[in-house]
Amino acid sequence: MVKIPDELVAILRAIKEASGWPLIVGGAVRDHLLGYRPKDFDIEVYQLPVESLLTVLNRFGKTDQVGVQFGIIKLRTSSNTEYDFSLPRRENKSGAGHRGFIVSADPAMTPEEACSRRDYSINAMAYDFHTSQILDFFSGQQDLKNGILRHVGPAFVEDPLRVLRGLQFVSRFKLEVADETALLCQQLLQEYSSLAKERIWGEWQKWAKSKHPSAGLRFLQKTGWIDCYSEIKNIVDVPQHHLYHPEGSVFEHSCHTSDAAAQIAVRLNLSDEKRCLLVLTALCHDYGKPTTTVLEEGIWKSPGHAEAGIPPAQSFLQAIAAPQELITHALPLVQEHLSWMQATSSKTVRRLATRLEPATIEELLWVIEADHSGRPPLPGGLPENAQQMQTKATETNALDGRVYPILMGKHLLEKGLIAPGPGMGKILRAAYEAQLDEQFRDLDGALVFAEKFLRDNP
Repeated sequence: MVKIPDELVAILRAIKEASGWPLIVGGAVRDHLLGYRPKDFDIEVYQLPVESLLTVLNRFGKTDQVGVQFGIIKLRTSSNTEYDFSLPRRENKSGAGHRGFIVSADPAMTPEEACSRRDYSINAMAYDFHTSQILDFFSGQQDLKNGILRHVGPAFVEDPLRVLRGLQFVSRFKLEVADETALLCQQLLQEYSSLAKERIWGEWQKWAKSKHPSAGLRFLQKTGWIDCYSEIKNIVDVPQHHLYHPEGSVFEHSCHTSDAAAQIAVRLNLSDEKRCLLVLTALCHDYGKPTTTVLEEGIWKSPGHAEAGIPPAQSFLQAIAAPQELITHALPLVQEHLSWMQATSSKTVRRLATRLEPATIEELLWVIEADHSGRPPLPGGLPENAQQMQTKATETNALDGRVYPILMGKHLLEKGLIAPGPGMGKILRAAYEAQLDEQFRDLDGALVFAEKFLRDNP
């Protein structure tokens, strides 16, 4: 039996008393069968006009009728919980893309007919609270058991967004796309450009928060939608040194690295924002290898690939409409993902923290661990030099951000060393560089430096 909040039970009973037939549909049923406690509940109401449904729902809270013309009503209850109610809808394709539909509510539809227009069988089940019965017309339970993502029917090809929904479903639930579904996805490839940016990011964001992101990358390969992302496609056949990367190509490495990043995010209980940053950076970190990989004396090498990865990483993140804040954090992490090989002294660590801004050494260490762990059967974890970098960063208070300058303009003014103006900025910049080089460690030392600087640079 699907666990339903008490207040929703009361609403379902009231709908039944008004001669409606309420069914819980979609993700809540799927999540219940997977052993997860459903977080969101979508209720589809049959045999009841929208006006009658509104009358019932208004007794339980505030209704949002923005989508009422399509038979969609949002209800916010006194407990500040939101539920989505809808009438079964007929959708007729009227144009290209995700939005090209004429939609009309039809409470007289049967549940089987309504479910036939859903995307995948695992989302096409309904739960009847009053009979404790799961209505499963398209073998969704069996597909969940077998780990298969399968489309429901021919209506699948009417909406290209369903392909990207598949990207995140296989990654969240560790599924493999059915062959026949992959073929249908290929037919929708030309409609990718019709998708709204915010919808693209919505699906990639769910991918980045999944437990098995590599499943989504392989889904892109099998469906042909990898063609939409040249930065991923370009790493598919790029070879690597077999001693350091026994897992194979850069694509294989990136699959393992993305999965390792997801595991690190779970272990550290990272926020959704940090998790997305880590997993997407793990995916992007070697995008520079296709243009830098060369064979030298029988050994594959990729000199300069970290820096070369900046343009393709930026292009990819913009293509999936990632937030600008995420992009500005990810790019320096890509550029510095090999810095652990040299940054083991206090001096180099402080300079690294400054170069990384707005990202941090702590975030970089997550990426380094994911990178190092993405080379099975080699052991993962932080390499020794990275552990030293972590220690030095902790000792110098540089782990969670740049090293802040000791000497400030107010100190110069208080000592009467200089008047406000361009010259002050010159002294402060020089002092900060000297601080990073450990020429002084406190304010007294900083003021001594400033006095000497003024004498030497009148």
